[in-house]
Amino acid sequence: MYVSEDCGAVYVREKGELRYVSADRNDAPQHRLFTRDFSFQLCTDTLPSASHTNRRDHFIFTYNKEGSLRYTVKSLFDISLQFIADHIEHVDSLVGFPEQMADKLFSAAEERHKFTAPQTAPRALQVFCEACGELVLRSLCLRYLLISERLEEIRQFQSLECLDLYGCRLGDNHERIHFLFPPHISLFSVVCFFIGANCLSDAGLQRLTAPVRVMKKGLENLQLLELSNPITEKGLGYLTCFKTLQKLDISGTNVTVTQLKWSLKGFFRKMRMVLSETPLKEFGHSDCKTEGWAEQVINQWEITASEVPKKDYKPRTNALQTLNSWSGTSDTTKKDKVVAIHFHKIDLCGTSSAAEHNTHSSTVAAQSSAPLSKRQSLSAEDLDLLNSY
Repeated sequence: MYVSEDCGAVYVREKGELRYVSADRNDAPQHRLFTRDFSFQLCTDTLPSASHTNRRDHFIFTYNKEGSLRYTVKSLFDISLQFIADHIEHVDSLVGFPEQMADKLFSAAEERHKFTAPQTAPRALQVFCEACGELVLRSLCLRYLLISERLEEIRQFQSLECLDLYGCRLGDNHERIHFLFPPHISLFSVVCFFIGANCLSDAGLQRLTAPVRVMKKGLENLQLLELSNPITEKGLGYLTCFKTLQKLDISGTNVTVTQLKWSLKGFFRKMRMVLSETPLKEFGHSDCKTEGWAEQVINQWEITASEVPKKDYKPRTNALQTLNSWSGTSDTTKKDKVVAIHFHKIDLCGTSSAAEHNTHSSTVAAQSSAPLSKRQSLSAEDLDLLNSY
């Protein structure tokens, strides 16, 4: 590089420093290109539109070891990922999207609080759940009263394997149970269900099992059920619809040991279940935890739910005290009186003969080929319940 008579001074930047280049002399001119108080501002939004006010720029600013400000442009992948995350609620579908890319997109959307804002959370979660299923959330364990506050968002998790709603205060409210477990949606992936301490009576259990008993939808593949609610012998009759049930906990119910020995012997024989000699560890809630991409989202919901105004503390506290009073968690005396009543499925191969197994198989085949009315034997209460849907 050289300096001729027809051109001015030539400068070259090397290793972050500006150097003057001359072919004839080595002395640089004494004037400066910029004054010491010179500053600049890089504007990425040229339009004064309201839609651009929250836009993040596409540049990364850093300082080098000499203290000079440097900037680099973000990659096209990062810019595209950022744009999609900002508008995730408007995406039609992510089905077929690579799993690694979906994971990064979920994290980007979480950073932008798309799953906590009520306006965008339900749709944003639906987009990911439809495409990624159990990767978003395979196990959900709620310990706060989020059912009423995040009901629409929780409904989007349709690929759960374990659902723990212990102490979520569902009650026998038909609309709430109907909205959480709609009869037209099959929850075939749920195999473990904890619904204790929810003040469910026989009527609530009837509504909860109606989709399975009548339409073969809902929790049809349930294998483990924790049912510590004030239900009676009548309520246990609704559990016969769970053909795949392997383990059952009825501790803390209104069913007495005398009923188990006499009037309910036929019920558990029909379910092919026996009383466990020792409490089953699966009902201790020790293995249940929230797992999946949305784990931090659930934690954020719980933190938000715990930071309620003081005026809401009293009713929430009273509700929890009501639950604790009947379940025995606040009174040590009542807690000691609660006896673990756990049942597990009998292994046909180990406890029954081949003839009994063949007889049972022929009975099931005959029931499956029977007319719908005979096979289900709907009661008047079930018909009224169906009409309410």
